[in-house]
Amino acid sequence: MSPALPREILICTIARLLDGVRHVAVGASSPIPAAGAMLLRALKESAGAAPVKISILGSVEHNFFTNGSAELFDCAGQGRIDAFFLGGGQIDGHGNVNLVGVGDYPRSSVRWPGSFGAAYLYFVVPRVILFREEHTPRVFVDKVDFISAPGTSEPGVYRTGGPKALLTSKGLFSFDKEKAGFRLESVHPGHDLAEIQEATGFGFDHDAKPSQTPTPSPEVLSLLRGRVLDELSETYPEFAAQMRQTLTEREPVAS
Repeated sequence: MSPALPREILICTIARLLDGVRHVAVGASSPIPAAGAMLLRALKESAGAAPVKISILGSVEHNFFTNGSAELFDCAGQGRIDAFFLGGGQIDGHGNVNLVGVGDYPRSSVRWPGSFGAAYLYFVVPRVILFREEHTPRVFVDKVDFISAPGTSEPGVYRTGGPKALLTSKGLFSFDKEKAGFRLESVHPGHDLAEIQEATGFGFDHDAKPSQTPTPSPEVLSLLRGRVLDELSETYPEFAAQMRQTLTEREPVAS
């Protein structure tokens, strides 16, 4: 079996970050988070553990909502969603997310699709995982140009949710609510601390020699490359096909 792909390490890391959830919701354009949730569900089922419910907006098979995002928001407000994923055009060191655009609003030089309930979900979902595959200074900035969703709130503001982790193509960070900042927990294979510091526009806590993100076992990889990709192809057929094509190209040639 070929070694884990970088995206497979991300998927397996997401599965670990979701451990313990009962219900995870995933947006319509989030194949890697969706695969992580599916992997966790498959692992729990194979171990005979309590089931994990997954709601993927845009999916027919993996979505029990009948009224789209309105029902998602109701479910989150009632405390029935344990985890959700947020990305952003910009994310800063305080966990603030910008989904609106670059520059002084409303005359932004670059406009993005918009917040679409991100602030609400950031406040009510207890385990929000910030996920952005691209790890560059243009994404991870010192201060976002517009706050679509704040990472923390002032004392006295009722808030049950917020960021728990930030996962990128280079490393995994945890979020400290009291310090309102990130800590680098592990570095993905092929990367190092100096590279991550150079690619990140904000400061963060870290060990002198951060640990390496664990790579999946052959058993987990087999489950991911089989059942999970099969399930993922219903909602994200192009992504699943790309993963399979990459795996085919990476398979060692018999001598």
